[in-house]
Amino acid sequence: MQQNVSTQFNDTLAIISPEVSEVSFNTWFKDIKPVAFKNNVLTLVVPSMVARNMLETRYKDLLLNAVRIAYEQPNADIKLMLESELDTNHPNHTRTQPSYKNQTDLNPKYTFDTFVVGNSNRFAHAAALAVAEAPARAYNPLFLHGVAGLGKTHLMHAIGHHILEQNPESKVVYVSSESFTNELINSIKDDKNQEFRNKYRNVDVLLVDDIQFIAGKESTQEEFFHTFNTLHGANKQIILTSDRSPKEINTLEERLRSRFEWGLIGDIQTPDLETRIAILKKKAQSKNLDIPDEIFTNIASKVKSNIRELEGALNQIIAFSAVIKQQITLDLVDEALKDYLKGQEKKNITPQYILQMVANHFSLTIEDLKSAKRNKAISYPRQISMYLMRELTTVSLPKIGELLGNRDHTTVMHGTSRIEEDIRNDVYFKNMIEDITKNIQGN
Repeated sequence: MQQNVSTQFNDTLAIISPEVSEVSFNTWFKDIKPVAFKNNVLTLVVPSMVARNMLETRYKDLLLNAVRIAYEQPNADIKLMLESELDTNHPNHTRTQPSYKNQTDLNPKYTFDTFVVGNSNRFAHAAALAVAEAPARAYNPLFLHGVAGLGKTHLMHAIGHHILEQNPESKVVYVSSESFTNELINSIKDDKNQEFRNKYRNVDVLLVDDIQFIAGKESTQEEFFHTFNTLHGANKQIILTSDRSPKEINTLEERLRSRFEWGLIGDIQTPDLETRIAILKKKAQSKNLDIPDEIFTNIASKVKSNIRELEGALNQIIAFSAVIKQQITLDLVDEALKDYLKGQEKKNITPQYILQMVANHFSLTIEDLKSAKRNKAISYPRQISMYLMRELTTVSLPKIGELLGNRDHTTVMHGTSRIEEDIRNDVYFKNMIEDITKNIQGN
């Protein structure tokens, strides 16, 4: 249970981070530690009285709302404590010490069953499943990369769960590269190097999240190099995630880079509209919520960046609906996401401006794009307009259809899907769309 509390608090911090400056985040939030979640109250340890006072007077609402979203508990509360207060208030709590036994730290929610497969992640999912079915026999190492919030960690945890289901005696260890570095530093300081090495070299499966953070850290790279060699030489499975491919990790030692490329590299892209809708539906089903399809389409059209933000938006809507005691409607979605989406729509980019820029690019008029003409010279730029309006604004699909000659929203869905497919399959076309997008954004 404790590991789940910790994992969900990491999600809490991920929600808070974009809302405050880097200095404020590092000063007031970074060192908060979750202790227990009991009776709908999350107990948090803060490093000082000054930090507690600042969090209670200035940041309480932000922290509380983030906890409610991350823990999926709309009525949750928080309790801030100092380390010195724990012994009397939480007699069963022991101060955090590094544990080297059976420490999987896998999130129980991150399984293959809860992962939504789409065009953006199909290859990575297939590779992860192959590794889970045959550890160290399929691809070793497996290296998954993509920007934050696309499901890399989910797939990594799913591999761990699947392996343990097939063989409960397997020694599976999950760690972030930051934790690996911190534990290494502590082991050197406390003269426990061998204990540290036993933990990470005597395993069947090693899962390392955000491996890019070891780049530039000489001692950490040295230790991980030998850990990698020991495990790979013993035919043990290694799974790594990163926000970029091995070739793109600056200051990573070449000997590590080459080893990361020994196995299989899987890229995860931003989910397309259909995948985003499927993710929302699965999330709602897990909460036993009956929500109309048009609501899912509306949310997915507004939130495009990553899965974490998509699920966060749905949680925001659910919480808003519960607070005002109203059913979820399109109007409620707009109201609930009003502040959540603030800043997402690019400044000065309107649907009309996009139409004008697309028309200029193809030597057409806006009236051509809105017309009933179906020849490819006009219908294709029209579909490009649909795609760009969906990607660069928060306008709903029905509204996009209305702006393009009162077309049905299903026509818009078909048009945007066509453009997405061509972007995937045609490098020249992809570059053209990127050029038009840059012109629209003024880059």
